[in-house]
Order: sequence, then C-alpha cells, then structure tokens
Amino acid sequence: MSIETAISEEGGSPPAGSPIRVKRALISVSDKTGVAEFARGLRELEIEILSTGGTAAAIREAGVEVTEVAEFTGSAEILDGRVKTLHPRLHAALLARRDDPEHAATLESEGIEPIDLVCVNLYPFEETTAKPSVSEAEAIENIDIGGPTMIRAAAKNHRGVAVIVMPESYDAVLAELSESGGEISAETRHWLANEGFAHTAAYDAAISRWFGFRYEAYPDHFVMPHQKFMELSYGENPHQRAALYIEAGNRAHVLSGIAKQHGRALSFNNVLDLDAARRLLDEFEQAACVIVKHNNPCGVAVAATAAQAYERAFACDPMSAFGGVIVLNRSVEQALAERLHEQFVEVLFAPGFEHGALELLTRKEAVRILELEPGESLDYAPRERDVKRVRGGLLAQDPDRVDADRDSMTVPTRAEPTESQWSDLLFAWKVCRHVRSNAIVFAEDGATIGIGAGQMSRVDAVRIAVDKARDAGGRAADELLARSAVASDGFFPFPDGPRAAIKAGATALIQPGGSKRDDEVVAACDEAGVAMVFTGRRHFRH
Repeated sequence: MSIETAISEEGGSPPAGSPIRVKRALISVSDKTGVAEFARGLRELEIEILSTGGTAAAIREAGVEVTEVAEFTGSAEILDGRVKTLHPRLHAALLARRDDPEHAATLESEGIEPIDLVCVNLYPFEETTAKPSVSEAEAIENIDIGGPTMIRAAAKNHRGVAVIVMPESYDAVLAELSESGGEISAETRHWLANEGFAHTAAYDAAISRWFGFRYEAYPDHFVMPHQKFMELSYGENPHQRAALYIEAGNRAHVLSGIAKQHGRALSFNNVLDLDAARRLLDEFEQAACVIVKHNNPCGVAVAATAAQAYERAFACDPMSAFGGVIVLNRSVEQALAERLHEQFVEVLFAPGFEHGALELLTRKEAVRILELEPGESLDYAPRERDVKRVRGGLLAQDPDRVDADRDSMTVPTRAEPTESQWSDLLFAWKVCRHVRSNAIVFAEDGATIGIGAGQMSRVDAVRIAVDKARDAGGRAADELLARSAVASDGFFPFPDGPRAAIKAGATALIQPGGSKRDDEVVAACDEAGVAMVFTGRRHFRH
C-alpha cells in the first residue's frame, strides 16, 4: 500500500512539504547489515557521508569515503564513546527549519552545514537483556542515548530531513534517490518519520519494562511495544480490516517457526483458533490431535498414532469439526492425508508432511497448510502476561499455566478413582482448561466424547455435552458415556450438574471444589457410587 493510499483510507491529509535534495547524510548504526552497500549507493549520488566510530570504520573498509562526526562537530568522542553525537552543531544541523530565514542565518553564522538524511539504529538492548546471565552493568551500557536523540530530532524535522531506522528501508530509499536525481519526497519523509518515532517508542518501552519487572510483577506503567508481523485477509468478519502484531523482543509467538505451505491468506479467526489449538496441543507428549471451532475445542484425542488421534478427535463432534482448525503434534502420513482430504478444513497444522501427503492435501485450493519447523514451541516467556482489551485499557494477568498434579488433588467421595479413571480425569481436566466457561468435558480412553462450552449455567453445559455425545456417537454413545470421566472448569454450585452427568453414565468427576454446597455435591456422588476429585484450582476461560 502506498503512503498516499494509506493516508486517504484513514481520512488524513497528505504530508506537507516539497521534495528535498539530499547533500549530506549521517550514518551511525549498531546493526551494520547492508550499511556499506547503502553508503556506497549514497556516495555514487555524490552525497557526503558523516559517521561515527565503528560505523565509519566499516564504511571506510568497504572503500567508501567518509567524514568522522568528530571532524564535523570539532569535538572528539569522550567518556568511552558515551558522548559522540550529543553536540549542538550536529543537532542544529538536524533541527534547523529549512524554510525559516532566522534558522538559516544562524547556521550560516555558526558555519554549520545542514544534514539532510540520518541513518541510525540502536544498541541491542533487548537482545542483551534476553541473555540469562546478563549483568546490570552490561544492560545499562546497552541503553542508547545519542541514537534515539538523533532519530527524534530528524523525525521531528522531517519536513527537511529524512530518517532511516531499519536496514530493510535502504534499498527503497536508494531507489527513490536514484530515480529522482538525489531527491526524497515529503510523503517518504513522513512515512520514515513515523517509523522513527515508533522505533524509539518501542525501544524506551523495552527499557521501561526491564526496569519495572525487576521491582514488581505489575509495575505502575505496563508498556508492551508491538510490531506488525503480517496483515490478515480480514477480521472476525469480512468487512473488518485486521493485522497480527507481535510483542517486540518475544522470540516465540503464534506463528513463529511456521512455514505456510499452501492455501489462502490467514484471517483473524484462523490465527485466533490456531493459537487456542496449539496451546491445548502443547499439553500432550504422546500423539495428539486437537480440532478447534470458534475458539473452542470440539474434539481432542491422544493415541498411538496421529491418524488414530485424528479419527477419535473427529468422532467427538463431526458436525462442528466441519470447517475447523486441525492441529497435530506428529507428521501427516499418506493415509491420514487421505482422510483429511475428505473433510472441509480451514487450517491444518502439523510438524511435517510426507511428500505424497502434501501433494494430495494441496489439491484443495482453500485449505491453509502450516508446517512447524523443528525445535519450535509456544512456551510462555517468564514475564509474559495474558491481556484482554477493555474499553480504554487492558486487563493483565499471569498466564494460566498450572499443570495438573495428581498429588495435590483430593478425593472427598467414598469411591476412589481407578487408574484408568484417573487417566481420563486428568486428560479431561487438561482439555477443560482450554474450553470457554462454563465448561464441561466428557472423556473416555484419552478422547473427548462430549464438550459443553460457554454456557451461563453449568448444568446446561452438562446437558449440551451429553447431547453432543449422543448426536455424534449414535447407538454407541451410551456405551462410551457409561465409561466416561467428566471435568468441570469451575465448582458445581448444586448437585444437579453432577446428577445430570451421572445419569448420562459418568463414572468419575473432577472439579475444583470450594462451593458452599460441596457436601451436597459429594453426597450425590456417594449415592451413585461414583468417584469425585477436587483439584483445588479453578480454570475459567472467558
């Protein structure tokens, strides 16, 4: 999208100003990717180059003529390089308004020549502080001072100065300068200024976050810089525009390490459902399949193979699985690909695909096929927070990442769960954490057989889960329900929920406990001779 188009769509006016001819550029970068080639391109356009320390050395080593900033300012670098660009002559050259006669007269009387282009990127603070063993002294020394000051000065004065903060911009700027005979447009300068202010804002936010989290889990200022990772085909509905933004400095995100092998562009809902599915998939080490629809799992199973896991997950709710997001933690073989090819799938995610399997699956134009690169995961960063947007602000909380620990649970009923019941209870409890509240999950032999999600009444969630099981299982449903274990993400406030589950055939239940009527709930289970487990932890998901 051109800047003119972007401004028009947002209802703004075009940036003011005329093209400027670039005669002098200042380059001072920490990331020296492509800087020598960029400098060479500027010199070929007869643009004078000023530079500092290591950047000047890299440019000179490439055979490109460069003038040291110290020569321009008349002052040498001091304090081990902490002060080298913080000088009135340099900042006057950046901040002087080109259309102000008084500013022009001041520059002339002081013998200061304007700087028309600034190329700066900053000390690697985030990369440095991401290292587990980083010392405070090393972190502090990687807080850039002169760089942000130059960026902000040039961005503020973008009517007369162009500012570049990313190596990705070098080629585009050089192309415009070459095509225009050394000029750069007002639109481009405005766009680059925006990138400059965003760059320094994100940098300062990272520093603030590092300082803040050293003192308290929820500091007074909660800053989360993000950068656009990709534009999405549309939002929750086709008339809504959307994009995915990634938290700066976070090495793992919902699409990190993923190769898109086939299919249409991802939508907002695709990414949201993929995130929900991957979080649930990460609960399991054995072969597993998770099917998500509208941000709720509609089928989950573990098995000896990925193909078996898929068949059992799909059997839970075939109607809801239509057009769902399917994720697997094992590679897709030819036989499984044939089964998947029979279904309508929005997104298919797996750590690998056999050659024949991928060829078969790509025959359908629409299906989005994503492949996970080796060694990737979705583990939370130690200081990551779950956030939800509310009007005018954010709600922030610790991630709900508490594992199911059988040793910390209690059994208040006379009946104790058998080992097979324990296995299904813990499986259902893992799944239940990822279902919208109120949530009820029926499971049998490592597979969901009925899921009730997002209900205002917990007993209604039980009824829906039972109905789902019977709709999908037909005559066999009652046999599965008669061997099932049931998980509830919150406590049962009355005995009616457990009674409805027991009536359907449940043999064991797991729930947080903590209701005023726990005694009545336990008594209902004892009357039926079924086991109940209290976890002591609630897992609401709103």
